[in-house]
Amino acid sequence: MAEYDVIIIGGGPAGLTAGLYTSRARIRTLLLERPLPGGQILTSPLVENYPGFSQGVSGDRIVDEMVKQATRFDVEIKTETATSIEDLGKDGKVVKTDKGSHKALAIILAMGAEPNRLNVPGEDRLSGKGVSYCATCDGPLFKDKEVIVVGGGDTAVEDAIFLTTFCSKVNVVHRRDQLRATKIIQERAFQNKKINFIWDTVVTEILGEQKVENVKLKNIKTGEEKTLPTSGVFMGIGLSPNTNIVKGLLEMDEKDCIITNDDMVTSREGIFAAGDCRKRSFHQMVNACGEGATAAYSAQKYIEDLKG
Repeated sequence: MAEYDVIIIGGGPAGLTAGLYTSRARIRTLLLERPLPGGQILTSPLVENYPGFSQGVSGDRIVDEMVKQATRFDVEIKTETATSIEDLGKDGKVVKTDKGSHKALAIILAMGAEPNRLNVPGEDRLSGKGVSYCATCDGPLFKDKEVIVVGGGDTAVEDAIFLTTFCSKVNVVHRRDQLRATKIIQERAFQNKKINFIWDTVVTEILGEQKVENVKLKNIKTGEEKTLPTSGVFMGIGLSPNTNIVKGLLEMDEKDCIITNDDMVTSREGIFAAGDCRKRSFHQMVNACGEGATAAYSAQKYIEDLKG
């Protein structure tokens, strides 16, 4: 069983940034990722809100540069899926994977989260081609176009309000006849003339050849079906953190997000968390990178203390 100073689980922006910082501190680092580094950002065709790229940059290019930068400082990256963690206290932690086991003094959890999906025909095929899971990331790409937002909670309604900055019209498709969003957010949406609500309705299919062109809708009360032309479909139905391997091991909130302090320290000594797998309010790549750096610094101090 190979031994390291720190094992990072997850190769998205948080994990890669953490790896960059630990490796530059000459901490022997292993990063585990399945199947490819990058996380959710790989699905973004154009990222315009990450500092340093005035004309925007594709998600895969950012990830490629992050991987090159991290491996330049000798981060070891393995394509393995972590399945469990055993805490040995001051003697370290053992991470079991689908290919073996690895031991380290500290662990940084950066498994990210998966956007909740509708699982309707056309969704996967047109992901990144009009189907989006991040209004903040992709909204500017739909300037003067008509789009729909699916959902009725805070995320969906806030996304709809945000999208009116760019889009000519935003149709909010919700399976109920009233919103679940906070009242003040509802009030802002109802007052916005660019937002139209389609109640008691679900999306049954997303249509288009090279990009989104239409959606099929069904009223769940009347059974009526119709096709609505649209340029984009924004999923506002939340995220699910990839935290199954630490259930029962760490303190988590009601949504299974890992709870940390401001230094990314979890409820268990020697385990740190960063990015979308931890409890946070703003899911953006720039935040994930900052948290990854903070987690790396905290892990470095912890390891130095252990080694005396």
